Amino acid sequence: MGSVLALSSGPGHQNWPFSTDRPPSRWDAHPAHWDSPPRWERRDGRLPNPGSFHSLHRSCKDVFPQQIEGVKMIVNKTLSSFFKISHALHLSAVSPSYYRFHVEHLQSDDYSKDKDAPALIGEMDSSGSLNAHALLNLTERVRARTVFQTQQSQFVTWQFETEYRGNDFTAAVTVANPDVLRESVILVAHFLQSVTSELVLGGELVYHRGRAEEGGILTLAGQYSRPNWVATLNAGKGGAHASYYHRANKQIQVGVEFEASTRTQETTTSFGYQMELPEANMVFRGMINSRCIIGGILEKRLTPLPATLIMGAFVNHRGDKLQVGLGINVG
Repeated sequence: MGSVLALSSGPGHQNWPFSTDRPPSRWDAHPAHWDSPPRWERRDGRLPNPGSFHSLHRSCKDVFPQQIEGVKMIVNKTLSSFFKISHALHLSAVSPSYYRFHVEHLQSDDYSKDKDAPALIGEMDSSGSLNAHALLNLTERVRARTVFQTQQSQFVTWQFETEYRGNDFTAAVTVANPDVLRESVILVAHFLQSVTSELVLGGELVYHRGRAEEGGILTLAGQYSRPNWVATLNAGKGGAHASYYHRANKQIQVGVEFEASTRTQETTTSFGYQMELPEANMVFRGMINSRCIIGGILEKRLTPLPATLIMGAFVNHRGDKLQVGLGINVG
């Protein structure tokens, strides 16, 4: 989920990719294994578990290229079967440059769907900001997650999430930034139900209470899936988010997103695609949206070296802006 404070904000691409804000941490959202349907999903004709609410648009979003600007280098190192670290250095002329240290302590138990599921995650950058996650599988069906984030010496996020996965439904409750002295809290409830093997319906309720204001936002969600495509819609008081994902073949995937925000009174339509070239060890992702932004990312595996070269460029024709990036991921 990352920070639950962003749940009631506008569409995620409104200021992307030409925002001066620092890009989020690579684990600022749920890890893929956290959102995926559990391994005990029924295969006997009964309705499957719908997975997590946060993963409804994941198939489409994974097709779009991620912003890259300046020069970035990431070095990953596996110290043991339970311990991984990484170093990230980002040099930029647009946003502040930084160094980031990332560490993961992995778990391996009977309830983990992934033998490399992170249990404890920590990250600190050169400004002194700290992010810490704890992901715990309490039982086969119950999982808990705790998040703490600081901006230098200031606490900005502390949230606690519990999720229960039934045979054909998922329910989750999150408590974010509870403060007794300021009498403020954010509560988020999610529920997803598999109606048929293809159709999933559910909703999200965000409630915020503070000294100066109090309110809630209800969002309804639905997803229809077929073997080669997925259509998803979220709609509520805060706006609407619709996406369509289609896998044309083993090499080509496409996605279309429509996002509308009642807060900013803006709408954005985006088209993205991904092309894989296994023979060349290359993956290309491109996008174009209604705000006249065109971008692309090329990832090249430098075989036999354990490294991936990343090159990207984004052009905002309406704002006459250009961002170019180069990165390398080692390990």
